[in-house]
Amino acid sequence: MFALKLGKVIAGIGGTIAIALAAVSFPLSASAHAYSASYTTVDLTKSGTVVTYAIDELSVIEWVGGDANENKMLEPEEFEADKDPFAEVFGKNITLKIGGKAQAPVRIENYYLDRKGDATQVFMQVRYPAASGGDSLSLSDTLYEKDPKTNYVNLLTIHYGSGQSTAALNGGDRTWAMQVTDDQYAALPADVQAVAASGGDQTTDTAGDAAVPDSAVAESGDSSTSGWYSFFKLGMHHILGGYDHLLFLFSLLIARQTIRQYFVMITAFTVAHSITLTMTVLGWIHVPGAFVEPMIALSICYVAIDNMVRPKVSYRWMLTFLFGLIHGMGFADILVGMNIPHKEMGVDLASFNLGIEAVQLGMVCIALPIILGIHRFRHARTFVLAGSSTALLLGGIWLVERVFIG
Repeated sequence: MFALKLGKVIAGIGGTIAIALAAVSFPLSASAHAYSASYTTVDLTKSGTVVTYAIDELSVIEWVGGDANENKMLEPEEFEADKDPFAEVFGKNITLKIGGKAQAPVRIENYYLDRKGDATQVFMQVRYPAASGGDSLSLSDTLYEKDPKTNYVNLLTIHYGSGQSTAALNGGDRTWAMQVTDDQYAALPADVQAVAASGGDQTTDTAGDAAVPDSAVAESGDSSTSGWYSFFKLGMHHILGGYDHLLFLFSLLIARQTIRQYFVMITAFTVAHSITLTMTVLGWIHVPGAFVEPMIALSICYVAIDNMVRPKVSYRWMLTFLFGLIHGMGFADILVGMNIPHKEMGVDLASFNLGIEAVQLGMVCIALPIILGIHRFRHARTFVLAGSSTALLLGGIWLVERVFIG
């Protein structure tokens, strides 16, 4: 009798948790990948340090406005009017230090729009003083630092002569740093051509002597991040901010299965998304986000319906593997725009994937014992139906948004 009542209570709690999940996730449903990603290239030369900063068009509109007709695009006149406000935001949040001292920008060398549909980016190229041999060099980014609702990452690429390195600035680690050796300084080029780092088509060129205000130069903390660890943490933050991936994992786990079935299913998902993540980042395959994102939402709906119509699932690892291939392409979206050097590609990609796996494994280790405990009671089916209904609702909302709204 006690076990029966306890089962009802647990099942009720499960339904409540599912509803709470819907309430928390729904406001974020318009963009299941809640990242705002920027791409910064730092070119060290003997005549100056050139920082090329690129970020999506919608983020610029969010910061400085300018979208008078509210079409979520910057028309030529709107874009030009945003130059000074954008330069001010850039100067307040992007800090370059040489020898431990924050540097004032010399001038803005280029400001232009690279129009690519939903992937349109605004570029600002700023020249700073040059570093010398023996100088320490650091770049800090405090954009969105005090906004807990925005998952922001700055993917950084540094060119110094024939050398190149990468870093991911996000979360609490917002500073990259290096020491310029005498040998590295000797190998630096005399200068770098404007826009050389962007690789985009320039649609507006406002190169000139316009300077970012000195007052906009901000001091930032001394913590630094670089290399594999920054990409490991980026992978962790990426899946934690990917509510669609988490909901898909939740939908997979709540169906009644054996320990062996759970193990095979999670392994299939890991192998599948690792394959397409790697192939996408390496450029071996390219599937448009307009296809990938709706398919991720559809995978949630399919698994939720499968949970509801089949009390006992079987051969789920096959289904999970197929959908895992799609999710891997979604995981890759944050890295495809970054020019990661070939010699660092293996380490950075593996670190990013391990970060994803660390969070995924941690969630499975926490959730699975609870789910197995719930399935011991006769009313566990209520929990499965409530959780799957919630997943179906959210997946359906995301599917409609991604197909018809974009």
